[in-house]
Amino acid sequence: MNVENNKQPSGSLKISQDVLATISNFAAEEIDGVVSLADTYAPIKNFLKKGSIGKPIQISLNDDVAVIDISVNLKYGANIPAVAETLQKAVKDAVQNMTGITVSKVNVHVAGIVFPETAPVQQ
Repeated sequence: MNVENNKQPSGSLKISQDVLATISNFAAEEIDGVVSLADTYAPIKNFLKKGSIGKPIQISLNDDVAVIDISVNLKYGANIPAVAETLQKAVKDAVQNMTGITVSKVNVHVAGIVFPETAPVQQ
């Protein structure tokens, strides 16, 4: 008796944009020079609405291809182009490897620079 093992999916898989944002967040936190994620302002059409501050990671998903916008605060003295490039690669690789979703772009928005805290002067 010859029985074929058909490996057909028994359902569907949907990954929420929040999961993609979480993966992106963890990837960003690992990059030297990134201090934190930064809140962004929502588009002007929503400016007057309550809660016009946007999330630091925005995901656009179209036909299983993602575009990720991430806003960050960088450490003073960091090489901004180098940190941005490293961040783009890390986020893209993490999302693609964990989800199988193609990431076409990772847009990095540098929202601020964080200066080191100076020690209080003792008198």
